[in-house]
Amino acid sequence: MKIPEILIIESAHKPGSLGKILTVIGEAGIVVEHLNALRRDQDQTIWEITLEMDPETDHGVIDKLNELPNAKIIGRSDRIMDRHRDGKIRMTSRLPLSSIQQLRDIYTPGVARVSLAIQKDPTLQWEYTALRHTVAIVTNGTAVLGLGDVGVAAALPVMEGKSALFAKLIGISGIPILIDEKDPDRLIDTICAIAPSFGAIQLEDIAAPLCFEVEEGLKARLDRPVMHDDQHGTAVVTLAALINAAARVDVDLRDSVVGQIGLGAAGIGIARLLRSYGVKRVLGTDLRDYAVERLERSGGEGRSLEALMAEADIVVATTGVPGLIKPEFVRPGQIILALSNPDPEISPRKALQHGAIFAADGGSVNNALGFPGLFRGALDACATRFTDEMLFAAAHTLASLAPADALVPYVLDPEVHAKVAEAVREAALGPASRGTMHLSI
Repeated sequence: MKIPEILIIESAHKPGSLGKILTVIGEAGIVVEHLNALRRDQDQTIWEITLEMDPETDHGVIDKLNELPNAKIIGRSDRIMDRHRDGKIRMTSRLPLSSIQQLRDIYTPGVARVSLAIQKDPTLQWEYTALRHTVAIVTNGTAVLGLGDVGVAAALPVMEGKSALFAKLIGISGIPILIDEKDPDRLIDTICAIAPSFGAIQLEDIAAPLCFEVEEGLKARLDRPVMHDDQHGTAVVTLAALINAAARVDVDLRDSVVGQIGLGAAGIGIARLLRSYGVKRVLGTDLRDYAVERLERSGGEGRSLEALMAEADIVVATTGVPGLIKPEFVRPGQIILALSNPDPEISPRKALQHGAIFAADGGSVNNALGFPGLFRGALDACATRFTDEMLFAAAHTLASLAPADALVPYVLDPEVHAKVAEAVREAALGPASRGTMHLSI
């Protein structure tokens, strides 16, 4: 996995100096993620350059930059580490606390009146506590980003990031919950034990196949929404992207043969949602036999990679394996979404050069577009579970809000998340949403 490396470089303030620096970086096969001029000191400019670096294969770019006569590396920035220092979230009070009367109202003795009212009518907890604005973000740290099983301590910064997005984008308090447990029964029991503190449960970065068993177990026992975001949040945003991609090239998504490469949590979630959406045939491939069997139990069809590429009209890849799709595998007229970040299974440029009618990578499909509005809508509707109608409502809303030059809308637009939440709430309250969401694949 490539990690951002931030270099502080001093260069001569004259034509061509920055160009030579960027040429060295480009010739090393390294992508510049961000470029910022920090300051100018007389005839020198200080640049902050963020690179997508693989520490094991940096092609000696540091030494080559230092060899330039017009530039030298004067340091490495801790910008990313500094933004995480002391954590990214905190619990704050919604109410003022500046008088003894306020203290007595929100704490003792006044709070006893609220407690007794809830004891008499438990439904009042949804009106007089923060339940409708609180989600537990639960992980056991076994499938964190592309890093794998790094443990719960290393997973906490990711959960805090998720929590920050909840707060900023949709006004939900997402509380990281780290559970150092891999046994499914004990994990389910632990989550059920803490569930009364939260209005909904978001499962995050739990490895397959454990994630499937845990989600199904929680749904059977809890009376509040549970969603594994790696499966269903990713699937919603992918469906939105596919709706737009198919429309742009005048292809009927439901009548197409869709091939899903990679049947981990994201791949299974995408395949399941597409089948429920009405796609008649979904093919899938994975090196793990149990993953293919899970797909087939839900009505999908297992294939080899080569057979899938030869047969599918639309291809979605979520393997995390750069370059997995060889250019010669591409069939003319295919739609290809290679969604692994930061390096896709095939670059859109190569896919198009070899006959794809439409191609995009993971930079175009961000699952942060899905989960904030999904949970806000579910909580606003006091839903007890997520249904496919709620997921479809989110996907259609995202697709409708995408600008003409993109598959999905801008991820940091609060209006987008508000509109997704409203669509999800309406779907949850509608007659069609009273069924259950089937996740038994």
